[in-house]
Amino acid sequence: MSSQDISFSTKRLEGKVAIITGGASGIGESAARLFWAHGAKVIIADIQDDQGKAICEQLDDNIMYVHCDVSNEDDVRNVVDLAVEKFGKLDVMYNNAGIMDPGATSILTMEKRDLERVLRVNLVGSFLGTKHAARVMVPQRRGCILFTGSATASIACMTEHAYVASKRGIVGLAQNVAAELGQYGIRVNCVSPYAVSTNIVKGVVPNDDPQLLEKFMSDVGNLKGGVLKVADVARAALFLASDEANYVSGLNLLLDGGFSIANPSVSMAFSQLH
Repeated sequence: MSSQDISFSTKRLEGKVAIITGGASGIGESAARLFWAHGAKVIIADIQDDQGKAICEQLDDNIMYVHCDVSNEDDVRNVVDLAVEKFGKLDVMYNNAGIMDPGATSILTMEKRDLERVLRVNLVGSFLGTKHAARVMVPQRRGCILFTGSATASIACMTEHAYVASKRGIVGLAQNVAAELGQYGIRVNCVSPYAVSTNIVKGVVPNDDPQLLEKFMSDVGNLKGGVLKVADVARAALFLASDEANYVSGLNLLLDGGFSIANPSVSMAFSQLH
């Protein structure tokens, strides 16, 4: 973790307790490391045991790994109870775990089981994490619940329907829960990134080449001169989890470089007139 990550202010999550689902890789791992660097006690909840344990071995006792299938309510309940038992409270619940199914892209060929598998992890998992976090945050009358959404929730894309449906559901869930839990001082927000190169996108590009994916997404993206990285998403989540965002709730924070508001086909068509 570079000093640049903590130079904006003092440690921004000092003394806070955070659970990050899907925290053993990708966006979740980056967030787990960043939250830890900013003083949080972090519980990584994932099914990737070796990777999750390896992260904790690299750091210290303020980060721990718990095996948790987010689609299993007992697992989710247990990880929340463990956080309270070990640390006395829960300040941040980051519902980040998610999957894709790149093999099923057409509505004509998708099977019902494909939809149900993605929804179980992405949407039901987020629902369960929110439910059990709220269970302990309401008596505290404070807390922060975060979700990883997607820019696909804001614009129609030629991508997997189950994934898009799950992410649109997550944004709706986040906003509805924000409306309910505001009375208890609980903030609820969503971070919705443009495509980032993680294990979740395996199969999207030939040979699962991360550089090829980044080049493609940069070429078709609106904001030129940079590529969205998992660290960028983690920093957005850090802001929303911190007290610097103490009056931010119900927000779907798009990290898409303006992709969702741009229509390149207009300029392309116009250029053909000249």
